Amino acid sequence: MSLLDQATAKAKHWLNSNIDEASKDQIKKILALSDQKLLIDSFYKDLEFGTGGLRGIMGVGSNCMNQYTVGAATQGLANYLKKTLPSKKIKVAVAYDSRNNSRFFAEVTANVFSANGITVHLFPELRPTPLLSFAIRYLACDSGVVITASHNPKEYNGYKAYWNEGAQLVPPHDKNVIAEVNAITDFSQIKFTADLSKIVSVGQEVENAYYQQVINRIPKKESIARQKDISLVYSSLHGAGITMVPECLARLGFKNITIIDEQKTPDGNFPTVQSPNPEEQSAMEIALKKAKQIHAELVMATDPDTDRVGFGIKNDQGDFFLLNGNQGFSLMMWFILKNLTDKKNTYLAKTIVTTELVDNMAHHFGVDCYNTLTGFKYIAELMSQLDGKKKFIAAGEESYGYMVGDFVRDKDAVSACAFFAAMAAAAKDEGKTLYDWLLQMYADHGFYKEGLINLVRKGAEGEQQIKAMMEKFRNDPPQFIADEKVVRILDYNTRIEKNLLTGATKPIALPQSDVLQFYTQTGSKISVRPSGTEPKIKFYISVKVELRKISDFSTADKILNEKINLIGKEIAG
Repeated sequence: MSLLDQATAKAKHWLNSNIDEASKDQIKKILALSDQKLLIDSFYKDLEFGTGGLRGIMGVGSNCMNQYTVGAATQGLANYLKKTLPSKKIKVAVAYDSRNNSRFFAEVTANVFSANGITVHLFPELRPTPLLSFAIRYLACDSGVVITASHNPKEYNGYKAYWNEGAQLVPPHDKNVIAEVNAITDFSQIKFTADLSKIVSVGQEVENAYYQQVINRIPKKESIARQKDISLVYSSLHGAGITMVPECLARLGFKNITIIDEQKTPDGNFPTVQSPNPEEQSAMEIALKKAKQIHAELVMATDPDTDRVGFGIKNDQGDFFLLNGNQGFSLMMWFILKNLTDKKNTYLAKTIVTTELVDNMAHHFGVDCYNTLTGFKYIAELMSQLDGKKKFIAAGEESYGYMVGDFVRDKDAVSACAFFAAMAAAAKDEGKTLYDWLLQMYADHGFYKEGLINLVRKGAEGEQQIKAMMEKFRNDPPQFIADEKVVRILDYNTRIEKNLLTGATKPIALPQSDVLQFYTQTGSKISVRPSGTEPKIKFYISVKVELRKISDFSTADKILNEKINLIGKEIAG
């Protein structure tokens, strides 16, 4: 059956089901269009849990975010919870961010849970995703959901599901929930009518407990006391961060926080940015301009659900530039590892596409460093496996996600802002800047530099194109990249690592995933994977050189930039 036939059949099934008349009218209009792309994209498949849960464009259809797909996901999760915990009084927590329809989808989620006899702790207002992760454990919940599409464009929304340890669903739970969702063949099987007696509001005490956990983990608090007037600039990019980041910084003792007024109001249309993604320079331009005007020390901007954060610091000429996610994570780990008094039986965690500078530093400081598949849910899964065996310090990934301490089991931009502000204060207390620290870190542990290329391929046709690209890389891998011989290939789909110099192979001790990694003879690493949350194929490029003297930084930086650009042209076309 063709994609068009599949989509048409599913659209007609929806028309004949128990849905509202407005949705039926929309489906009829889509079926009548001469251009069948919208029909295919809306109905050719069901939304699935990826590395970030359920995520899609808002609209009518099985492949879109709407009250029925949200209701089906919640009913499936409720059914799984009741089967897994048959004799327990089940509790869940539900939160939401600033996106359009987030409050509505959160209410649909709470209603369905409550209709199934499950107690729901519903946040009364928008709050960051990390607080949801914290609340699940603090309130002893069995599961949780946050309505967000993270940093995706405004057309998107999403549904992140969590288990009782405050982490996003991992196997077997994610697959089992999907099986329960797929077992729902008619919308009449979804219990939409709420039992309001089962829905309770989350109180301020949860947030207060979170702040205390952050404060407990900040080193060098005496530096903050001395440098409390350091100039900080913060933007919430119209997201949920405004509800917690400024308050967290104030509770730490910072007195001079400039908030970007034109971006502080939560707004799902994100009117001042093309995309509410702090990974992109354009999203942070207003904050950077303000920081330059007031001679600030640090710029911070969080995405809509406040699990990712971008940082801007000044170079030795006083000009602001943005740290990439690898630089931010590395610098934070350098600060933490240097100030860690008890390193015995401790560990860091990161993803396989994140800079190996962190591995190198962890080894230097006598701390273990574990690598997981992409997605913080795998880091959280590792933490659960090591609970009671080793002490967790911190974790991060290249896509601007950081986490310090085990009280949250997901990316946490609130605590990351607190840590970076503390770092800026500690550096100034030493008569240094964060830029000085960055160069010193490179001189001490190696100059690693990374680049990222995203090729966007939207819709059903784009999905097929991405699959074809991965198949080509897998079946006909490059022998040379930028005139460097490829010496190792790691295929996480077959879970086999091959040494091309010796022909030897060995298993990869991680779950199966559609990821390829190529290592060259000088240690350059190129990783290729389809995004789990967006219609993209991603190319992660990592190169390195020894920085013998800090004064050589500019020359080395130029060499690495040229190398990244050359590799990017060759590998991504």
